[in-house]
Amino acid sequence: MSRGIARVGVVGLGAMGLPMASRLASGGFAVAGFDLREAARAALAQAGGEAAGSAAAAAEGADALILMVVNAAQAEAALDAALDALAPDALVLLMATCAPADAARIGARVTESGRTVLDAPVSGGVKGAQSGTLTIMAAGEGAAFARARPLLERLGDKIFHVGERAGQGAMVKTVNQLLCGVHIAACAEALSLGEKAGLDSGQLLEILSGSAASSWMLRDRGPRMLEDDPSVASAVDIFVKDLGLVLDAGREARAALPLAASALQMFLAASGQGHGGADDSQVLRAYRALNAPKT
Repeated sequence: MSRGIARVGVVGLGAMGLPMASRLASGGFAVAGFDLREAARAALAQAGGEAAGSAAAAAEGADALILMVVNAAQAEAALDAALDALAPDALVLLMATCAPADAARIGARVTESGRTVLDAPVSGGVKGAQSGTLTIMAAGEGAAFARARPLLERLGDKIFHVGERAGQGAMVKTVNQLLCGVHIAACAEALSLGEKAGLDSGQLLEILSGSAASSWMLRDRGPRMLEDDPSVASAVDIFVKDLGLVLDAGREARAALPLAASALQMFLAASGQGHGGADDSQVLRAYRALNAPKT
């Protein structure tokens, strides 16, 4: 029988990874975290975790390793360094957003090492990571899911076992990101129309947020769309990546995704205008450029 999880390694202490690691540290887990940025490592140490000097050091003797990096390439690079340092019966939680095929390949690699994998991407943004209210879409063996449950419950309040195979969690997250990206772009398009027509944007947002047209994304991103330079919760380029993964999955499944394709074009336009590092709400800038009056 697999033992419980006491020591956790975390690779990736970004906007999501740092609050997740901090919550685990404050929840009784022994947490060692690694990130390329020294400031992120120092922040984890201040929150009660251990600042590891490398991915291998974070994984040393850990019962579980969380990969909260940007993409599959970074996850595989972390495993190059960390996999052999893990306890022999350790659990690897791939919580980054990856293509389903990449998640399946990473899962096979972990399994070949004798360890167990959960393909467990999350949704809920920085606020959800900070408050422990993430949605977690975990795929893997039932026993692994049960073993990880106490850890997952510290991170999220909506926890789903969506399949037995790595890749199935990533597919659920892919569908989630399709809707997120389309919703953000649609919100920007609506507010852009109101702006172009001379309406009061603040009042328009208030009306829409309380009407049948509302969505979680409108209520969350809408206020930031009205700011000139909002703080970055999730960047434009994240949706360039994620909607690209959505279209790849659609191509693989032979599923037409015209709305996702249109949304991607607007995020690409914003990125191409130099706004890739801006908050994803600033896809609005692509609409403003498209609708700017001729001079």
